[in-house]
Amino acid sequence: MKQYFRTVLGCATLMLLLADCKQVYDPRIGAKNIRLLVVEGFLNSGQGATVVRLSRTGDLKDTTIHLELGAQVNVEGDDNSNFPLVDNANGEYSIPQLNLNNNVKYRLHIKTIDGKEYVSDYSSVKYTPAIDSITSQRENGGAQFYVNAHDPQIAAKYYQWKYEETWEFHSAYYSSLLYTRDSRTNSVTDVVYRDAFHNVDTTIYKCWKTLNSSSIILGSTEKLTSDVVYLPVQYIEPHSEKLGILYSLNLRQYAISHEAYLFLQKIKKNTEQLGSIFDAQPSELSGNIHCLTDPNEIVIGFAEVSQEQTKRIFVYNSQFPDWNYDPGCVRIEIDNNLDSIAKYGADLLPATPSRLSSLGGIIAFYASTPPCVDCTLKGTNQKPDFWP
Repeated sequence: MKQYFRTVLGCATLMLLLADCKQVYDPRIGAKNIRLLVVEGFLNSGQGATVVRLSRTGDLKDTTIHLELGAQVNVEGDDNSNFPLVDNANGEYSIPQLNLNNNVKYRLHIKTIDGKEYVSDYSSVKYTPAIDSITSQRENGGAQFYVNAHDPQIAAKYYQWKYEETWEFHSAYYSSLLYTRDSRTNSVTDVVYRDAFHNVDTTIYKCWKTLNSSSIILGSTEKLTSDVVYLPVQYIEPHSEKLGILYSLNLRQYAISHEAYLFLQKIKKNTEQLGSIFDAQPSELSGNIHCLTDPNEIVIGFAEVSQEQTKRIFVYNSQFPDWNYDPGCVRIEIDNNLDSIAKYGADLLPATPSRLSSLGGIIAFYASTPPCVDCTLKGTNQKPDFWP
């Protein structure tokens, strides 16, 4: 029995030593100047803009985004029709509306500033069924959103979704005060009301923030007897600020080809599901875009024509009882004199008076960290046009 315990103890000690000796593995891979063209976007046959983003890959440790600037980008039909895209000078090339013929096949044609030419395979115009609805429900303490759609023609089968999410949020504290500062030293000289009527400054109290989806969202009905979609597309973590007041999800749906679906699956596995030896291993990303000037050059991207369908929903905080969003803000009381302000409030923002004199003078005031008082530090105070 003693020998058994000595063996177990020895194994436990070995495990602790192994855990304690973990080090960051830095592979000695020489830097290579590989700048593969990356093409993102799709050709929108429906209502709305077509945006194509061009960039170049970098080295293993290179975190810089290398934008492909100054290119000429066109959408070409096999009937010799041509639609030039405008260079937005930020790696994006766009056209407000493509007027395409459903009986014509189209491709993307790119000519870079160094004279190289790239084309995608010709693609038929794909029909995308409408989004029937977007539903939400409480799951694992958070909010799970589902897309509901169906194709009576049973033709779509493969889908991709993207979204923009926007939410309204408020500062933890109103601010009716501001510091006045010395123009030469920038030191605080006094705390005063923001206006003569002692109104709360709503321009830094109510804000909005918008984010685009960052993951690849795919779905398939290939193995179903009917082309009916009910799939999760977005999850909000419990107690998130997003559902603190009012949240909006604008979902975009695309029918894609089987080839595009397989390509995007590889992209998803290579970029989102790597992390251990048990995850999917990297694979070659061959799309439908080719270099005409150098057939051996690899191009990363898949371009085809698809109709974009969109649907927006709004979700109020009251629809998720006991959401309990807490910004974690704390306010302190500061005496309205230069010594107290310099000691406690120099890095804080004033919120509201806490004590007033008989004549209405500010004896003391509440203050907190800037993000707790000024919402514009995390978002914009410009109300979106679509907001209720």
